[in-house]
Amino acid sequence: MSHHLESVEVLEGPVHAGIVLTCEHASNALPEPWVWPEHDRWLVDTHWAYDLGIAEVTRELARELEVPAVLSRYSRLLCDVNRPVDAETTFRPFADGRQVWLNHALTDAERQSRIDALHRPFHAAVDHVVERTPRAIVLSMHSFTPVYEAGPPRPMEIGVLFDREEALAHRVAEALEREGWKTALNEPYSGRLGLIYSAARHAERHGRAALELEVRNDVACDLARRSSLLHGLRHALNHAGLC
Repeated sequence: MSHHLESVEVLEGPVHAGIVLTCEHASNALPEPWVWPEHDRWLVDTHWAYDLGIAEVTRELARELEVPAVLSRYSRLLCDVNRPVDAETTFRPFADGRQVWLNHALTDAERQSRIDALHRPFHAAVDHVVERTPRAIVLSMHSFTPVYEAGPPRPMEIGVLFDREEALAHRVAEALEREGWKTALNEPYSGRLGLIYSAARHAERHGRAALELEVRNDVACDLARRSSLLHGLRHALNHAGLC
């Protein structure tokens, strides 16, 4: 069962579930009254606007594991809910070295409008789901691009990001490796640099563990590889004792 709020998609799950999935960058949509400026049209279907493929992975994983999930329904460029409200990239000013006109010269009133309409409802929804699922860890789902801003190719297929939960992260990573996936800890980003903000925020509030999985988006977007990925994730999370 799922129900939709204006800016949040919630997939219901049993209260005894061992995991709550969150997906902060699930969509590249802009809800009314926002529209893409003409100069930003190049961003719409890129990793700058959302995490390609990961919404489908999250929904399918939630269904297979029978666990709840909370997904955003708008572009991270409009308001990034995986950042604190006062972070520089909550309203990203540049992408690939180019101005993001959607966020150009934002007034304090416009920032607050987006926080009230988008950031707060997402986190209220996650908070509600985590609270009603008392034994669940918070597992945030993301995808990353194989090459970032002309940097070197990223060889890992799945990154397991953590801050405090190092032992749990190692268990999950080792289980994924056994399933045949090239896995790295705190790569291509580090959870110890505040980059698992959303999961960590709710885990800390409710006394839970928090992890983030980063799936390379060529894997997440390929239907055949996604099927293998879901199989591997299901087995790895089970072997790590999470479900």
